[in-house]
Amino acid sequence: MIWDQRYAAPHYVYGTEPNVFLAGVVAGLPVAGRALCLAEGEGRNAVFLAERGFDVHAVDASRVGLDKARELARRRAVSITTEVADLDGYRIETEAWDLIVSIFCHVPPAVRGALHREVVRGLRPGGRFVLEAYRPAQIVLGTGGPPDAGLMMSLDALHDELAGLVFEHALECERDVIEGHLHTGRGAVVQVVARKD
Repeated sequence: MIWDQRYAAPHYVYGTEPNVFLAGVVAGLPVAGRALCLAEGEGRNAVFLAERGFDVHAVDASRVGLDKARELARRRAVSITTEVADLDGYRIETEAWDLIVSIFCHVPPAVRGALHREVVRGLRPGGRFVLEAYRPAQIVLGTGGPPDAGLMMSLDALHDELAGLVFEHALECERDVIEGHLHTGRGAVVQVVARKD
């Protein structure tokens, strides 16, 4: 599997610091709770949330990545749970999560639509969904992300896929994404914070 090969590097390919957008959002959340991290890879965001008091469950298709996530948690003296799973057909426990996180989780549109419906179902009332992903404009910039614009996201599509959530923050922008050696440079991103009432 490509992700096992990528994460087999001795270093953390996306770094060990959390995604900047996620870190800024979490600072404004009223309380910690149960957090689900989708496509979590090597654990940088899961460990960050655990350090802030969240009970974190990290999901990824790569066992190699999640092994490194648990090692990062051990080094930072926090605990996370992990699950090796394909997000195609993944079921999220109903109304069980205070926070669901999707950071650069690029899957085919049909998989993404079904997954986002699961996100809506899985959030507790008052829970938040935090997403940052690349937009198709990222292809021209070439500083990270998949080589296929079909795997990227737009705000219009996300409004449809996340029907039932209230968007508190919704932005398409360019920003410097410096997260390990695989995300380095100007990035065309979409950012969402959405709440379930």
